Amino acid sequence: MTSKKKTQWDKDQLIRMYQDMCLFRRFEERVGLAYTKQKFSGFCHLHIGQEGLAVGVQSVLRPTDYMISGYRSHTQAIGKGIAPRFVMAELFGKVDGCCRGKGGSMHMFSKEHRFLGGHGIVGGQTPLAAGVAFKVRYQNGDDIMVCYLGDAATNQGQFFESLNMTATWDLPVLFIVENNKYGMGTDIRRTTSVDRLWKRALAFDMAHSDVDGMNVLTVHEHVKGIVETMRRDKKPHLLEALTYRYRGHSVSDPGTYRTKEEVEDYQKNRDPIVQLERFLLENKLCSEEDLKAWDKAAKDACKEAEEFADASPFPDVEERWQHVLAD
Repeated sequence: MTSKKKTQWDKDQLIRMYQDMCLFRRFEERVGLAYTKQKFSGFCHLHIGQEGLAVGVQSVLRPTDYMISGYRSHTQAIGKGIAPRFVMAELFGKVDGCCRGKGGSMHMFSKEHRFLGGHGIVGGQTPLAAGVAFKVRYQNGDDIMVCYLGDAATNQGQFFESLNMTATWDLPVLFIVENNKYGMGTDIRRTTSVDRLWKRALAFDMAHSDVDGMNVLTVHEHVKGIVETMRRDKKPHLLEALTYRYRGHSVSDPGTYRTKEEVEDYQKNRDPIVQLERFLLENKLCSEEDLKAWDKAAKDACKEAEEFADASPFPDVEERWQHVLAD
């Protein structure tokens, strides 16, 4: 991103995007450390490295837009409006969590903020996204449904069914494939016949594109155009976001299927936070001291979130019988 584009960017918005990426990075780092301290257990999938995509997409959405995701969703939930302290408390299984501690890492949810999960079934969120978009269309609204999914989820049957349905009925779903190159521990090229995942849309005559998910400014500009079009025509769009995760598939994954040099190359040359830092400094929109202060504020906010989660009580035993749809 060159300095020629300085005039088209709002300084305050750029700073917010930087602050949000710092918050997401520091939150996930603190989550990973809390897991090693055995403050919670079970599955935990970190989003470190993919912050540019989450922040860039969120920056063009309305509070009334819907969002649904898979199990790597802590930062997406925060971006949609759930306070970090409530996400952390949910991770810890505490009563002050956004699902009263009953959802855990993979099942963040907020009706108020229209964040509809956090889903542990690979690709299971796609037909739910179609259903919500049908509701929007039925009520003649202009909100959209953003549906995040991983690259490996594009091989699931319900994904194809959902694309066919949304394309046939003109339902406003923005399917965002977070292509971080590896489905669990398998290179996507070993499991998928097409070289680019946006080609999945061709079978359904659906609008499609790809974007560099490691550059928050590129994501913002690209998704802004998609969303503006979708609000007008109510049609779905399949977006392949090329991104990368620095940690393993989950906290228990040592990541031995990729080289140390590959990870370091992304961290050094394509990190979303570093790229925006360079842009801000080159365009004299902030100082090094500003960057340090914003990063410290993010660290302090995440520390407060963990302290809140630590202090929150566990749900009462009687709650095990609440919100259960069975006799």
